[in-house]
Amino acid sequence: MLPIRRVEEHRLAPLDRGIWPGTLAPVRQMLDDGWDLTAATVLVGDNGAGKSTLVEAVAAAFGLNPEGGTHSALHETRRTESDLDDHLQIIRGAGASKRGVFLRAETMHGHFSYLESLGPCALHERSHGEAFLDYITDRARIRGLWVLDEPESALSFSGCLALIGILQDLVVSGSQVVLSTHSPVLAALPGAQIHEVGEWGMRQVEYDDLDLVRNWRLFLDDPQRFLRHLD
Repeated sequence: MLPIRRVEEHRLAPLDRGIWPGTLAPVRQMLDDGWDLTAATVLVGDNGAGKSTLVEAVAAAFGLNPEGGTHSALHETRRTESDLDDHLQIIRGAGASKRGVFLRAETMHGHFSYLESLGPCALHERSHGEAFLDYITDRARIRGLWVLDEPESALSFSGCLALIGILQDLVVSGSQVVLSTHSPVLAALPGAQIHEVGEWGMRQVEYDDLDLVRNWRLFLDDPQRFLRHLD
């Protein structure tokens, strides 16, 4: 009953591997081998590794607005995402929901303005983090695909914990979550399958073995170990 069981390259619209985003190793791997999703999937990796490119394409291929919002959002300002979604085939679960929500951190200010143009909306009057959590909480009744791209950009430590609680409830209620993050807190989403992306492509990794987690632990244990190299 998952909204997306698998993502594959569309056999009638292959992507040129010689131009971006086909040059990204995780994208090539997904196109060559397909990508099986679980009820909760987390992507981690350095800037530019391709995790946002992947989740944006999955959201758009599913039918969600590339700039964020629910399945009914229609606004568009300036296209910055790739055309990867045009080359993807979504394998849906039989009878699964076609509804969903896409929270794309870098475009949510514009999405809030779009919502404001439709009627009363107080999200711009809230702090960045409060607006994100309010937006998600107010739509938690939606059962379907939830895609979140680096939501920690607006959230404190406690905000990340609150988001994990919401995402857990969504999965328990039958929704599917796909999350990209730099946060070791959000990467700990219980029950999630974690993929580390980089020049190697995508690899499934246990939480304690993530470079993200190891580096944060080393830094918090001894910040000067890292900071002395900045002089």
